[in-house]
Amino acid sequence: MRSEPGPPPGGRGKRGDVDVDVMAGGGPLREVQQLATETAARGFAGITFTETGRTAYLSVTAAALAAPELTYSTGVAVAFPRSPMVTAATAWELADLTDGRFLLGIGTQVRAHIERRYSSEFEHPGPRLREYVEAVRAILRAFQGTAPLEFRGEYYRHELLPAMWSPGPIAHPDVPIYVSAVGPWMVRMAGEVADGVHVHPLHSSRYIEERLLRGVAEGAAAGGRDPAAVALAVPVFTIVGDSPEERAPWRALARSQIAFYGSTRNYAFQFDMLGFEGTSARLNERLKAGDVAGMADLITDEMLDEFAVEAGWDELGDRLVDRYDAVASRLILYFADTMRRRDPSAFARLGEVARDVAQRTG
Repeated sequence: MRSEPGPPPGGRGKRGDVDVDVMAGGGPLREVQQLATETAARGFAGITFTETGRTAYLSVTAAALAAPELTYSTGVAVAFPRSPMVTAATAWELADLTDGRFLLGIGTQVRAHIERRYSSEFEHPGPRLREYVEAVRAILRAFQGTAPLEFRGEYYRHELLPAMWSPGPIAHPDVPIYVSAVGPWMVRMAGEVADGVHVHPLHSSRYIEERLLRGVAEGAAAGGRDPAAVALAVPVFTIVGDSPEERAPWRALARSQIAFYGSTRNYAFQFDMLGFEGTSARLNERLKAGDVAGMADLITDEMLDEFAVEAGWDELGDRLVDRYDAVASRLILYFADTMRRRDPSAFARLGEVARDVAQRTG
């Protein structure tokens, strides 16, 4: 039996409504269903599926069949190897399956993966992704029957949709589209045309306040939109525990993940703007040398304070609310699924924190 539809998940009715998701990388689909069942039982709002070796869309499908009450997001699915028609059709079916509790998160990935792994076009990724969003929206309108399919852009063209090839109208046709955006151009584009931004996990509060929110506001102004209509879904590295020993594995995991992301030179500014100049270049040098442990060693305690949230169990909710209540629509706990697999009792406590944050901000 389908659950009753809840409020649209694409944006906030007011500042401060924050839902808390589990981030997961997918896996065997039966295991994904177990994840969904446990996530719902622990009181999280939803699951955001990344896309690496497993397809995010299939993970959403399996999870939604097991726990239809949750909200599901792709965070993010790779756009360019799939045509806008393929993405729109998949999102349409997932919106129908979830009674409107599906958020379509898409991104560019990096050139090497798009060209050498997917054998797809990558040139002009920003304008291409902007047009991709517009094309998906046009296709969704055509599926619902509110407009004919007549999209002609520089990169995509969609003009043919015979009745037998259209999935037909559904009860929840307005699929929110989030884009992964980091740099200034992409952030402004998101503010102008997207329903939300999937924020990069490597971020500081200063980056969000001084660059991301300002860029979104500039884009929204250019598009004649209210910046508050653009939601932020924010992945968070959490380091939690009531003793140094309990926190130690999460500190180590956070260092490794920050080092991995930070080795990408496009993200060097995240360190530089905080006074950690040259960190990205040093991380990249150790990456090329195969010194993974040495990469993590470069991430100092001061960097952890900027890029992660560290707290005891009784303090974690306070720390998350203090840092993100004014800016985020969804918090996505980056290590939550890892915690579920390592320590189910800790995952249960994390669910209590998620419920507390939702209650206090809603």
